[in-house]
Amino acid sequence: MEARAVLRHTRVSPQKTRLVADKVRNKPIADALRTLNLLGTKRARIMAKVLNSAVANAMSSGLMDVDNLYVKTIRIDEGGRLKRWRPRAQGRATQILKRTSHIFVELEEL
Repeated sequence: MEARAVLRHTRVSPQKTRLVADKVRNKPIADALRTLNLLGTKRARIMAKVLNSAVANAMSSGLMDVDNLYVKTIRIDEGGRLKRWRPRAQGRATQILKRTSHIFVELEEL
């Protein structure tokens, strides 16, 4: 039995978010949330919200014991990109890509 949560199009870079996801993968849910709280970055706060959502989904099904949950998988995929332009010298412009992420979390019982 699994509990899932998905967050799409969040305004954090996938490359930097994967570094946070690696710290909590395959950990019990209490340890994962504690680790994210200590990191204190924007990515960690977003990841903690997704984990709490997955825990709430597990509780609402009623088939899983919340105390025995662990983070089975966390997948960070690249979402769409917001394209912006910055003026440069001699009338040129440079494109700036504001990247977004899709965060997928699956929890499972030990």
